[in-house]
Amino acid sequence: QVQLVESGGRLVQAGGSLRLSCAASGRTFSSYQMGWFRQAPGKEREFVASISRGGGKDYSDGVKGRFTISRDNAKNTVYLQMDSLKPEDTAVYHCAATKFGGRNSGSYEYWGQGTQVTVSS
Repeated sequence: QVQLVESGGRLVQAGGSLRLSCAASGRTFSSYQMGWFRQAPGKEREFVASISRGGGKDYSDGVKGRFTISRDNAKNTVYLQMDSLKPEDTAVYHCAATKFGGRNSGSYEYWGQGTQVTVSS
C-alpha cells in the first residue's frame, strides 16, 4: 500500500514558476514509476509527466521544455518543477504510482488527492 500526498499548488501569474511535491509513504517507493496527471474543470484527466524507477523521464507535448519531473528516493518524494506557466496549465494536479509504467492513468494503482494550480493571465 502506498499513500501519496501532494503539496505546492497555489495561484500564480502567467510566466511564473511553481514546484509541486508528492510525498509517499511506505518502504517501496523506489520500486514504483511515478507520474503526474492533471484535470481541468470539464476536461478529462491527462498525463503530464512520469519518471521511471531508473530515472527515465517522459513528458506530454504540452509541457515538454517547461516542466521537469524528478524524484528523491531517500525522501520518498517526487517533484514537478513548472516554469513558464500558462493559464491553460490551470488544473488539479495529482501524483500517482505504478508498477507497470506508461502514460495510461488506468495503469496507475495509487493516487494522491491532488493540489490546485491556478495560473492567472
